[in-house]
Amino acid sequence: MIRLHFCTAILLLASIKTLAQTLPVLDQNPTSLHWYRLKTPHFRVLYPKGFDSTAQRTAQRLESLYEPASASLGKRPRPISVLLQNQTTNSNGFVTLFPRRSEFFAVPPQDPGLAGTLNWFDLLSVHEYRHVVQNDKALQGYGRFLYTFLGNSGLFLPLLTVPDWFAEGDAVSNETLLSTSGRGRIPNFDLGMRANLLAGKRFDYPKSVGGSYRDNVPNHYVLGYFMTTYLKRTYGPDVWSRVLNRNYHRFPWPFAFSASIKDETGLKTEDLYRKTMDDITDVWQKQQQGLTLTPSAGFPVNPEKEQSRRPVFTNYQHPQFLTDSTVLCVKNGLGDTPRLVLLNKHQREKTVFVQGFPNDPNLLSATATKACWIEYGYDPRWGQRIYSNIRLLNLQTGKLTRLTHRARYTAVALSLNNTKLVAVDNTDQFRTQLLVLDSQTGAVQQKIPNPTGAFYQHPRWKEDNRTLVVVSLNNGKKTIQAIDTESGSVTDLLPQVSENISNPQPWKDYVLYNSPRSGIDNIYALDTRSKQVFQVTSRPLAAYHATLSPSGNRLAFEDFTANGYRIVDMPVTPADWKPVSEPGQEQLVRYFGPLVNLEPGAAAGRQALADSVPAATTYTPSRFRRLANLINVYSWGPTIGSSGQSLTVGINSQDLLSTTQIGVGYVYNQAERTGNAYALLSYQGLYPIIDLSFQRGTRSTSLYVDRVLPLDSLRTDSWQYNQLTAGFRLPLQLTNSKYSQSLNLSAYYNYLQVTGYELPFRYVTEVGSAGSLNALTYGFSYSRLLRQSKRDVAPRWGQTLSANYRTTPFGGKLTGEQWGVQANLFFPGLASHHSIRLRAGYQEQARGSYRFNPIVFFPRGQLYVSDDQITATSAEYRLPIADTHWSLGRWLYIQRIKGGVFYDRADGRSVLEVRDVYNRLRGYETNQRAYQTTGLDLSFVFNALRLRTPLEAGFRTIYNLTTSEFIVQPLVIDIGF
Repeated sequence: MIRLHFCTAILLLASIKTLAQTLPVLDQNPTSLHWYRLKTPHFRVLYPKGFDSTAQRTAQRLESLYEPASASLGKRPRPISVLLQNQTTNSNGFVTLFPRRSEFFAVPPQDPGLAGTLNWFDLLSVHEYRHVVQNDKALQGYGRFLYTFLGNSGLFLPLLTVPDWFAEGDAVSNETLLSTSGRGRIPNFDLGMRANLLAGKRFDYPKSVGGSYRDNVPNHYVLGYFMTTYLKRTYGPDVWSRVLNRNYHRFPWPFAFSASIKDETGLKTEDLYRKTMDDITDVWQKQQQGLTLTPSAGFPVNPEKEQSRRPVFTNYQHPQFLTDSTVLCVKNGLGDTPRLVLLNKHQREKTVFVQGFPNDPNLLSATATKACWIEYGYDPRWGQRIYSNIRLLNLQTGKLTRLTHRARYTAVALSLNNTKLVAVDNTDQFRTQLLVLDSQTGAVQQKIPNPTGAFYQHPRWKEDNRTLVVVSLNNGKKTIQAIDTESGSVTDLLPQVSENISNPQPWKDYVLYNSPRSGIDNIYALDTRSKQVFQVTSRPLAAYHATLSPSGNRLAFEDFTANGYRIVDMPVTPADWKPVSEPGQEQLVRYFGPLVNLEPGAAAGRQALADSVPAATTYTPSRFRRLANLINVYSWGPTIGSSGQSLTVGINSQDLLSTTQIGVGYVYNQAERTGNAYALLSYQGLYPIIDLSFQRGTRSTSLYVDRVLPLDSLRTDSWQYNQLTAGFRLPLQLTNSKYSQSLNLSAYYNYLQVTGYELPFRYVTEVGSAGSLNALTYGFSYSRLLRQSKRDVAPRWGQTLSANYRTTPFGGKLTGEQWGVQANLFFPGLASHHSIRLRAGYQEQARGSYRFNPIVFFPRGQLYVSDDQITATSAEYRLPIADTHWSLGRWLYIQRIKGGVFYDRADGRSVLEVRDVYNRLRGYETNQRAYQTTGLDLSFVFNALRLRTPLEAGFRTIYNLTTSEFIVQPLVIDIGF
């Protein structure tokens, strides 16, 4: 779940400053989707047609949580709009200020470590609404002042002073204390931190915030949950309300939040981190005492290692036996994108297939000859419409079949005889159903009735190829069900319990499954005859995903370590399995301790969420129309451009359905001491995006009027202009494999009128005294790039191609024509994560009275020269130099050093007129020029001021082979947004 989309506002403001750019493409739903709205005292719930009952329940649930979810922060938020998105299969939710709203994605996750036993929308309600409370908490002190003058953009600064580990940790705490589930009760949630601390890998605070390119650094949800919980347990459940009150009333310097914690508790942020780590290490060490571990033997693996021979964090997950000694599993990590690999007791690891973008349900299904899994499928145009389809791989021939298209499946399993599949289908009505499919065609053979509306997880076939076992979640309780697909009979194999069970695996008269009942996720077995439950594994950290060898003699599973998941196996000896007490009696580590009774609003929240059907209040729906609600102003007032050379005063608007963006205002350019008014409109509700912009203002030009050395006749003139740009673009998402693919088409009309230009000459790229320019621009671009791991510095395979055509077909004093094409090819370098880029471009510009700006790149460090024809080539090698964990006090944390070397060349050719002393044309002369530069790049990936967002900057050294000049330039690659 995402905290805040500050980047959206940054991109929008940057677009307004440049004014030559278009507004960003947003994710929309298909135009054919009709929307409705429910108004409650504190919420406006927007939902698609046909989603009425779920919308009513969500609105009622949100209202019941309004007071409990905000009580401990002492803030009653303003009413907010909540959008229920039902076209996607991505399980997520977020809160943003640009514009202010929250969105819930209506697909429950298959991952039991995320939702636990909560209803998915209940979890989103209690977690995401806490972010709304946090945001409105900033409406005090200078935050209230900034909001008054800037709108939602004014809250950016006060919220930036609060680390995002607090925001997400506090929200996880809220979901845990206000419910009987939540991630604070799920051992899988803190697994990475537990593994690190028990292995003696305690990272310092900057690394825990900023991350690493080689180690598993738990994310800000985990870090924040324990830090916020420790402080509440020690200093009272309302301590964070007091800290935030102090923070928003002090000067917003970079460490104001830490100073506020110290003023309230005597602890700086680093002290809080150290004490929290001490405390939870002690808790987990005590948990380890008395454990009797079951022995296991690992499969040989080949994770990436650094030059120091230290292993890079790499996971091997979801094992499936193919033979008694061979396991198929998924490998993924900091240096590897998801891929299927074969592990064998007597051979080296072997890669079978590199997957695309899996919608990972914590499940892989395979037989000796075939494997299947789920991958995302993308609608070409509508970003909110994301599918999940089945991929079927023939392990003998390597043939991949995209078995379904435009489906909504989030889990799939193959029958042992390879003839059938069972899939969890997610309807657009927020319900799940089990479908039996033909494994050859993907055709639906059978729909399993689901009259209770249960949520299904991780189905598997029994050996008879007709019976399914599946986890069923209903009303906050789980069980394992056996479903006969031929007779339709359904049997609960376990009683309904509030136990976060998952991954059932049938074997003979047993069903093995995962459970956290001991406080550590382990594998258990249910004897379906006696109903007795046994503990099969006892591992120090976790054991997941049991799978049985074909002979039934070996049991393989995932075993977690500080270096990642590893596949291990053990003998199958039911006589050694340990009988356990009644299901549902869990021994979880509840770090929140007494807060469950002390937290304001916690008891009321649990009572509200305990009702499977909320209060009977019914809200009257009304139609929500795009055009009637396209104006939605969310920020206003002055903002400073990223370069510091411009000041904007304006109003920004974006409708709640992300179809219409509007910006109106005035920009003052400090460099030229001129300004202009602007109006921007981007309507994205149709298949092509329609853009319209208008500017009116003043520019300033300086040039030497005598053009004779020495150049001492510089004159400056200010002139007025009106500029109109109108056109469309069509962005298409074509990804369907391990390559990210996109296609973009565009066509724009530009009219530029100039008045008051009094200089005797003009630059060939300006309108000047010619009065006006009418031009058309056509664009095409295509990109196909291999998915990157975190450790890759650039794509290792890929191609991009772009082409542009500009012309002045309407006549007038200014005429010009230009076309150009540019391509990039990416190849692997000499070592892992290195990348080679070869680039080439060609541009031709017809002779005329006006010259367009360049289409192709020009050698770095060389000023652009507008020749009639330009051929450009470039070669570049990029590599990671070192992965570091260097801290410079509270100011800087350097994660990585990267380098690059390049060679650029441009060849220009122009035909010039030759005239005599009487200005009579004598003929034409061809002028050819060549420009060459080479250089080195050195950049650093770092975190500044303890912010989690990484930045990348460095310097570039350039040697101009043409002029023999040496240049050093600052290099800003990524500003973090």
